[in-house]
Amino acid sequence: MSSVDKQLENLKAEITNELPRDISVSDVKYEGPELVVYTRDPKKFAQNGDLIRKLASKLRKRITVRPDPDVLSDPREAEPKILSVIPEEAGVTDLDFHIDTGEVVIEAEKPGMVIGRHGSTLREITQKVGWTPEVVRTPPIESSTVSNVRNFLKQEREDRRRILERTGRQIHREQLSDDEWVRITTLGCCREVGRASFIVSTPETRILVDCGDKPGSDDVPYLQVPEALGSGANSLDAVVLTHAHLDHSALVPLLFKYGYDGPIYTTEPTRDLMGLLTLDYLDVASKEGRTPPYESEMVREAIKHTIPLEYGDVTDIAPDVKLTFHNAGHILGSAVSHFHIGDGLYNVAFSGDIHYEDTRLFNGAVNDFPRVETLVLESTYGGRNDYQTDQQDSEKRLIEVINETYDRGGKVVIPAFAVGRSQEIMLVLEEAMRSGKIPEMPVHLDGMIWEATAIHTTYPEYLRDDLRDRIFHEDENPFLAEEFNHIDGGEEERQDVADGDQAIILSTSGMVTGGPIMSWLRHVGPDPKSRLVFVGYQAQGTLGRRIQNGWDEIPVNGRDGMGRSDTLKLEMDVETVDGFSGHADRQGLENFVKTMNPRPEKVLCVHGDERSVQDLSSALYHDYNMRTFAPKNLETFRFK
Repeated sequence: MSSVDKQLENLKAEITNELPRDISVSDVKYEGPELVVYTRDPKKFAQNGDLIRKLASKLRKRITVRPDPDVLSDPREAEPKILSVIPEEAGVTDLDFHIDTGEVVIEAEKPGMVIGRHGSTLREITQKVGWTPEVVRTPPIESSTVSNVRNFLKQEREDRRRILERTGRQIHREQLSDDEWVRITTLGCCREVGRASFIVSTPETRILVDCGDKPGSDDVPYLQVPEALGSGANSLDAVVLTHAHLDHSALVPLLFKYGYDGPIYTTEPTRDLMGLLTLDYLDVASKEGRTPPYESEMVREAIKHTIPLEYGDVTDIAPDVKLTFHNAGHILGSAVSHFHIGDGLYNVAFSGDIHYEDTRLFNGAVNDFPRVETLVLESTYGGRNDYQTDQQDSEKRLIEVINETYDRGGKVVIPAFAVGRSQEIMLVLEEAMRSGKIPEMPVHLDGMIWEATAIHTTYPEYLRDDLRDRIFHEDENPFLAEEFNHIDGGEEERQDVADGDQAIILSTSGMVTGGPIMSWLRHVGPDPKSRLVFVGYQAQGTLGRRIQNGWDEIPVNGRDGMGRSDTLKLEMDVETVDGFSGHADRQGLENFVKTMNPRPEKVLCVHGDERSVQDLSSALYHDYNMRTFAPKNLETFRFK
């Protein structure tokens, strides 16, 4: 018998001993980080609301209780009983029964009403029918991504359970080494922006944090080195994804092409956005005549292997590592990732990308942890003079630019990231039109912006408190304002917009590296009455940065068969409005560190160009007397 089987046997005996005699335990299994307890008496379990909490506290494990399949009531009988318990205002749109696990997935417009105060309605459902309810939100804006992910995971339930059971056994296996050390190896995004990737390793465990591409470049993380995939993809125990932007997520599916078969830990919205963005990444590569680095099947594998975690949940992901996600304030589902290593041995936090102040979309980044000895800190705007305009001033300037352009009969074209910046700008525009600060006019959303917005409305609990409350009330949902028009008719519709009256156009890609923005530059670029407005970071080497720096002749169609390149003369004005970035500026980064509780002993400044990381590293060292580093790629740091 393996050590894990012995452990499960002991746990079963301990749980049985703790439970009242009339509640039986038929099986105990690990599924990912959770301990799943099967019982023939689910209704009695549900009658005692504190029972699961007490067990979880005593065993120090996340516990899920499921009914033994043998005792399940017929779904046709259970359905009306479940609906009789749930208030009608909850807006239940679907019930999906899974006999293999005894779970019923309840999709509802208002999940909170299905859950009830402290889970009271969920317990009442189990008391009535024995099934274990799981609740998901019906998206207020229909999302093909959310729908596809949910349907795919439903189809793959059996395979997914096998993955979770295997992962669970790996997490809870016996530790094999008496050594104690922690190392971080940098595989990308050091003294550069893009291709974020790190390895956290201990004598027991190897964890990959992020695996992204580099905008405007073919450079990829150094995955081939021995510390990463050099000794085989299955030498990795886990992958942790801080957020879905492609410079952090684009190459995660590639790991499965190389043979990785383990878990990906991230938040639920990041999982969905990763699916959306990586499939689009493959599509863009194909349209531009490049060979995509992996097939769409690998994206599905990544989704199937994802174990979503909520902010604040402390989760075992290896025999010697616990992971906790905290809001990073950057984009939907973005997470500061805190690793507690060993039995109090060492603590490392990866900021991912952060925004320290509250924005219209998100509460500011969390920086309060039980312990942190080392912080790996993004430094995109870490340069000495990288102070962004106050957001209110930025909004005021954007409104001025829109009014000036409207008055002269032009259009405003805003290249924006589909995820995060677009929704931030949409909120500014909706309020400005509602309050009469700018004239009412169509706001055309091109590329993946509408779909990304639909995903935002599916997960309002990840948004800023007051925005979440507005989305809960359909008549106040700002994303449903009638000015917003989803462009889905291709070139013909774009031409109609270009020939029409004044309008605002929000389009991907945010750094002008391809996608529908190229079409808008062709249609609107030659119009001197119109304006191109940058509201987000333009990385070195991207066409966006070149236009920002004064280029007015740009390649638009790539190369033709004769080796020539088509060029377009830009007659439209170009404007940059700072302050809408999802990244903290220099002051925000310093404040994040200064107010950290506790303050780290060491800081690795990454994800910024050479000047930015050096400036920030030097300032933190001088101001706060902490050891700081501006590492290069392929450096390894040993802690402990």
